[in-house]
Amino acid sequence: MGTLLSFNQKRQMKYSDQQVKLLSEMLHGIKILKLYAWEPSYQRKVMDIREREVDVLKSCGYLTAYSMLTLTCIPFMVCFIKVFLYADLFNVLPVAVVSGWLKSIALQYLKNIVSLATFGVYFFLDKENVLTATKVFTSISLFNILRLPLFDLPSVISAVAQTKVSLSRLEDFLFAEDLNPEDVDTNYSGNHAVEIFGASFCWEKNGPPVLKNLTVSIPEGSLVAVVGQVGSGKSSFLSALLGEMEKLEGSVHRRGSVAYLAQQAWIQNGSLQENILFGTNLNRSYYELVLESCALLPDLEQLPNGDQTEIGERGVNISGGQKQRVSLARAVYSNADLYLLDDPLSAVDVHVGKHLFEKLIGPSGLLRSKTRVLVTHNLTILPHADLIIVMEEGKISEMGNYQELISKRANFVELTQVFSAEKKNEKSTPNEGENICIVSSDQWKKLRNNKEKVATGGDLFIVDIRFHYYLRMWLNCTLDVIGTILVITFSSPLFIVVVIPLGYMYFIIQRYYIASSRQIRRLAGASHSPVISHFTETILGGSTIRAFGHQERFIRKNNDVVYENLVYFYNNVISNRWLSVRLEFLGNLMVFFAALFVVLAGNSVSSSAVGLSISYALNIIQSLNFWVRKACEIETNAVSIERVCEYANMDKEKPWITSKRPPAGWPDRGIIEFVNYRAQYRKDLGLALNDISFQTRNEEKVGIVGRTGAGKSTLTNCLFRILEGSGGKIIIDGIDISTIGLHDLRGNLNIIPQDPVLFSGTLQSNLDPLGKHSDHELWEALELCDLKSFVESLPKKLLHEISEGGENLSVGQRQLVCLARVLLRKTKVLVLDEATASIDMETDNLVQSTIKREFYNCTILTIAHRIHTVMDSERVLVLDAGRILEYDTPQNLLQRKGAFSEMVAEAGITR
Repeated sequence: MGTLLSFNQKRQMKYSDQQVKLLSEMLHGIKILKLYAWEPSYQRKVMDIREREVDVLKSCGYLTAYSMLTLTCIPFMVCFIKVFLYADLFNVLPVAVVSGWLKSIALQYLKNIVSLATFGVYFFLDKENVLTATKVFTSISLFNILRLPLFDLPSVISAVAQTKVSLSRLEDFLFAEDLNPEDVDTNYSGNHAVEIFGASFCWEKNGPPVLKNLTVSIPEGSLVAVVGQVGSGKSSFLSALLGEMEKLEGSVHRRGSVAYLAQQAWIQNGSLQENILFGTNLNRSYYELVLESCALLPDLEQLPNGDQTEIGERGVNISGGQKQRVSLARAVYSNADLYLLDDPLSAVDVHVGKHLFEKLIGPSGLLRSKTRVLVTHNLTILPHADLIIVMEEGKISEMGNYQELISKRANFVELTQVFSAEKKNEKSTPNEGENICIVSSDQWKKLRNNKEKVATGGDLFIVDIRFHYYLRMWLNCTLDVIGTILVITFSSPLFIVVVIPLGYMYFIIQRYYIASSRQIRRLAGASHSPVISHFTETILGGSTIRAFGHQERFIRKNNDVVYENLVYFYNNVISNRWLSVRLEFLGNLMVFFAALFVVLAGNSVSSSAVGLSISYALNIIQSLNFWVRKACEIETNAVSIERVCEYANMDKEKPWITSKRPPAGWPDRGIIEFVNYRAQYRKDLGLALNDISFQTRNEEKVGIVGRTGAGKSTLTNCLFRILEGSGGKIIIDGIDISTIGLHDLRGNLNIIPQDPVLFSGTLQSNLDPLGKHSDHELWEALELCDLKSFVESLPKKLLHEISEGGENLSVGQRQLVCLARVLLRKTKVLVLDEATASIDMETDNLVQSTIKREFYNCTILTIAHRIHTVMDSERVLVLDAGRILEYDTPQNLLQRKGAFSEMVAEAGITR
């Protein structure tokens, strides 16, 4: 039985982990699932795991029920067997003792096995052993002590099975091999900041090498630029310097302290100032200098509480560019010797990028005396670099300063040629201004305040496993208490006089305990959230934490939040002990009065009734204790059911499919019309879009521009009905999109989103989760976006496993996978939302040319982040504060000398 329970518990925990992991991924990438109308596919995945988990839970339930039924029935079976086979045993006992004993066996559960066996052995050991009422009563009283452990035996078996599984998993984790700190020599005393000799690295032990035969020397105080195509090993190069990869051969030497900026910014849940200080003391003058150098002062003016504004988990209430600059400010404030910066300029606009380079990273910036290793796709800064490292397929293909590499006319020249072709249209290749955040600061605070109303995995665990256990135990105890009171009252009718006031006292104690226990549990739950949040945050930022050398600080912080949680847990235990003492006292009062009434009754009560009454009175102590405790557990944990029901009944999106469906092939022209359209994110907030009216032509290419907060991303959200309008219409090819189902709308539109989100699973499932396309079509799409050779080099090719969040692919490769998704589902309308921010110039050129070639007959809306893309548009829509300022061809807008003309002039674009 124990083995079966252990096996099923292991399976249940496995499916539970899979479900939590998948749901976490889905929540992180929920916008992508909705934009592509992929909910049914992932809903099936969740339900499949859930059904398997429920099957295992049923098996565990059946095993537990069988175990309890067996343990409950055995006493009765043994009793009847003993009565019929060993009748002589009962003949030598007094009639009163036999009567009381049989009644006790018939009504009491597990202890009767022990008592019956003990009496039988006692009788057969010696013919002179005679059972008397005194001996039987004393023995049964002692057997009562064993009742609770035997009653809990099935639960103990289940708990042992769960503990065994958890311990084995913890053991696997704790005994996992750590990174070798000696892979990187940090006590280097040579003449350079970094020295690498013939080093090769891989991500996993015994895995294929990712970086091969690296040899490079980086002088102190130099600016080193690392360039190369997508997947060439640029970010891995920084990871190797940090000691985050397995070293296969060679040597790595590094001197001084390190500051690291990851390509995907890591933000802590705390104030903006806390994120920048990162555990160090505040030096006000240097802090303000860092804010100015990182171009954060204008952002502080927009935030409600300045640098004291609380940033949500993963920076939910600030934009991507703000996250990047906060992370950069954290690195700068650390005042380290060596700075490893992974493409910090990719998420900011041209002005901010220029500011960061001139005031911070460049030869005249704040970090001019520091050693800076900068991964970048912005080739305009390369002439200012002291050393340029060109990566290709995990190797250093070229190395030298700008003039040396130009004179060699090798791979580096190819990169610059691609860039130069684009410079004909603009002097730099910036990103456009950051998008307005969907979650504002006040919304985030509201979300945090309402956390208790949101169902969690813990709530589902209580509903699945704990609640019915508490309910079953409470019913058992209720019947036990009622039966016990009836038996005692039958033997001593006066006992009913005592039951009523004692019952009232039980009720008072229960109410007082529940009121206190509920608050203690709420505090314990609130203190548990920081434990999980801090742990998750630490895992996500592990490389950054190790780079800054703050491991001990985060360990102390973890100990602090765990200790705070344990304080409330201890108080919860103490409250339980408080309850137990009082319940034990009341139970002993019942025993006292039961015995007192028997004594007062004298000879009018038979010895069997006396034994039965007293033995049942002894039982009631534990029964009442359990009854009150389980009643409290039921009331407390019923909150989980309420939260799950509330979550299930929350306001949902409009229907996926309605009775009115668009015709096949819709949209066939791609004409989009906004008619007096208005939208707002919340009723108490102002309009994000106000009186928007414009119309595209058939198969037209429209650029959408505007400064931060203009409403560009809001326009996209409204087009896909991520945000429902509060007035006006959006008409696509004659159909008001509000009149059709969401999947009929989203399934016929196309988008390359700003964030390249991937999900754990195969590459094939990430490209085509609905299974609509053949392998041939998948390979064609990969070839068009220059990923075919990379995928062919993978051992499992299309079945290559993508890790959670696509972490085993570079950010550029993830963006190309998103492009492949779009190529697979060609529609008449395509939206580009900062589609090329994380890729190099050559890949950007590939993406742009692929889009122009494959979607030449489509309507394309481009949220402009690279200005030359907008300049090639047929018309440009200029937004400001949710309103349309201008809408015309780029040439006409330039002649008007209006808002668009000012943007072009500020960007330094020439024709």
